[in-house]
Amino acid sequence: MCGRYASFREDQALADEFAIATVADDVRLLPPSWNVAPTDGVRMVVERADRETGEITRQLRVARWGLVPSWAKDPSIGSRMINARVESLADKPAFSRPFAQRRALVPADGYYEWRKPTPDDEVQRKQPYYLHPDDGALVAFAGLYEFWRDPTKADDDPDRWLVSTTIVTRPAAPELAFIHDRQPLMLPRELWDAWLDPAVDAAGARELLDATGPLLTPTPVSTLVNAVRNNGPHLLDPAAP
Repeated sequence: MCGRYASFREDQALADEFAIATVADDVRLLPPSWNVAPTDGVRMVVERADRETGEITRQLRVARWGLVPSWAKDPSIGSRMINARVESLADKPAFSRPFAQRRALVPADGYYEWRKPTPDDEVQRKQPYYLHPDDGALVAFAGLYEFWRDPTKADDDPDRWLVSTTIVTRPAAPELAFIHDRQPLMLPRELWDAWLDPAVDAAGARELLDATGPLLTPTPVSTLVNAVRNNGPHLLDPAAP
């Protein structure tokens, strides 16, 4: 799974990396984070029709992490849908429509995973690892997004729509399976356009799911990352496992 990640690059750096045409105003209100947690507001890259021109443009927007299906009674279900398993994208009701129509890229600098202790470990506690490209490159998680209409808010209330997102996960690469059996699906640059293209349907998107992601370096880090209140570059400092 993917339950915590780091995203601390400047908005302009993301705009340049993803060839963004429009950066939403609320994106600039998000601070950098070294400990992004479920239900946080996160940055995502989407291709949608421009409100003024109607043309499809690439946009950097904010969504709440944890997908809330359009048919949900309330947004609390989102905390259980931070990840979407690649094996059930086309079949699970919460994910099938977004998979066909609303795909996103979630920029990240790396993510965290916790290795369960084995009987041979001196300390019987989970060890957090920060998994990241060794060259410091950006990664792009495959994501889905959805709109949920709050029935308690008036039609003219700007907060009546909640935009939420989920991160697609896949079986872990063999070299990372000692930490956890799942990992985020990270798409290489040459597949970004196809994944974001709203003209590509579910059948076309399914062909992208076997992509090989970047080589990741697993770095053991302090258990400070366990608490969502802790944040800052120090969370990435290597620690003795």
